[in-house]
Amino acid sequence: MSTSDHIQRDEVEFGWFLPTMGDGTRFGQDSERPPTLEYLTNVAQTAEKAGFEFALIPTGGACLDSWVVGSAIIGATTTLKPLVALRPGLITPVLAARMAAALDNLSGGRARINIVTGSSPDDLEELGDPLARAHDEKYARTREYVHIMKSVWEQAAGLSSTEFGNTGHSTVTNHKVDFQGEYYELKGGTSRPATVQKPTLPIYFGGSSAKAKSVGAEYSDVFLMWGEPLDMIREQVQELEQAQAAYAREHGSVRPLRIGMRAQVLVRDTEEEAWEAARNLIKDIDPATIERAKASFSQTGATGQNRQNQIRDAAAQNDFVVGPNLWAGLSNLRSGGALMFVGTPDQVSDRLMEYAEIGITSFILSSYPHLEEAQIFGESTLPLFKEKWSNRLVASN
Repeated sequence: MSTSDHIQRDEVEFGWFLPTMGDGTRFGQDSERPPTLEYLTNVAQTAEKAGFEFALIPTGGACLDSWVVGSAIIGATTTLKPLVALRPGLITPVLAARMAAALDNLSGGRARINIVTGSSPDDLEELGDPLARAHDEKYARTREYVHIMKSVWEQAAGLSSTEFGNTGHSTVTNHKVDFQGEYYELKGGTSRPATVQKPTLPIYFGGSSAKAKSVGAEYSDVFLMWGEPLDMIREQVQELEQAQAAYAREHGSVRPLRIGMRAQVLVRDTEEEAWEAARNLIKDIDPATIERAKASFSQTGATGQNRQNQIRDAAAQNDFVVGPNLWAGLSNLRSGGALMFVGTPDQVSDRLMEYAEIGITSFILSSYPHLEEAQIFGESTLPLFKEKWSNRLVASN
């Protein structure tokens, strides 16, 4: 069986994004809507009602702490799954596992974890990460980090009213984890409470480098990529399949996984209205601000960001249009997954179908402002995509 048989291709999931650094109708300016508890709760509830299955809660920079936000929104939602972004190295892997397990219990089995390895070197230095600018070493550390998290989750049995409970009725785990690696040493590691989801929480993890794909093939449940033109994503899918094959040669089996993509989306009734709304997001930005952002992005050590820079620069003479209904204009000011789907519900659902057909079956979307745009996409485009995808599956069987 080929590794492509282990890419999950049938069911497609959609997630939204919580703007924990603030929100507004114009990108790159002072926040019109501060990230208050009331506003973030409103975005989460709107996304849930719109049909999104989960919400990415980012980490780093000006973002509010993802764990605090994730804990805050679970009480205001019933089905929306918090995808909490976590950067290895800033807290110990066992503590992270325990925090995630607590969130999973309090949310009734809804917690998901997004492992963010690359991130901003400047931000990591501010936080005291000794590997802030060591790209390969950060991924090696991540491999140990996620291994430990999954190991203690798999061995956890629950809670007891006393930490010394060891009777036949005690639910304290007797299965402890020892680990000796280059970055972590663990003696008798345990996580409690046991996670609701078994055997572990879903791990979302991504990157564009060979190191990232190697770690992802071994440990991720959903491997994430930043939005790129279709041909570039197709190449990345093939590289991930090669990483899966390498893992299979070493371990004798291939881990099934889903592939996801982080992107922006802007849908209107007509294509002209959509393009006007997209360009309005950055039309009033001071050129000096754009130059400062581009200079900062050029200093990154992240492979994915370098690819975003290349896409932006190559499309500069074409008003940043990189393909049918694809726009890289936000890459002038936004790092990460800035590529935007722009068009009518029919056009955007068709573009999403093209990505799903090559293996992208987890979409994490956003737009500005996140509150209104979640509702627009959920009402106009998500049902249309689901109808088209369902028809495709029927036709292929």
